[in-house]
Amino acid sequence: MSGVITPAVASPASAAASYASIGVQPPVDPRVRAREQAVEFEAVFLNNMFSQMFTGIDGDGPFGGGKAGIWRSFLTDEYSKSFAKAGGIGIADHVYRALLNQQEARAG
Repeated sequence: MSGVITPAVASPASAAASYASIGVQPPVDPRVRAREQAVEFEAVFLNNMFSQMFTGIDGDGPFGGGKAGIWRSFLTDEYSKSFAKAGGIGIADHVYRALLNQQEARAG
């Protein structure tokens, strides 16, 4: 079989390194991307919910009223991201399944 070129089998790490070496992002599995988007959606929902919960809270401390209240949005943002990454309240699972169903419907 002279003259036949066989492709080299690369490990995932070396494949990622080769993409990085030419400045291109490696392809992402659509299921992984859908999961990331579902978790992000849940984080946004939780951020809105936490913001409403903290609206009426005043007091002393770094997240109290007055000028310090500006930091409250950062706190609620971090709370929401942390909750969503830890499993959240179940919204991400439903959104993930809905995204997969839409992808399958488009493909089929």
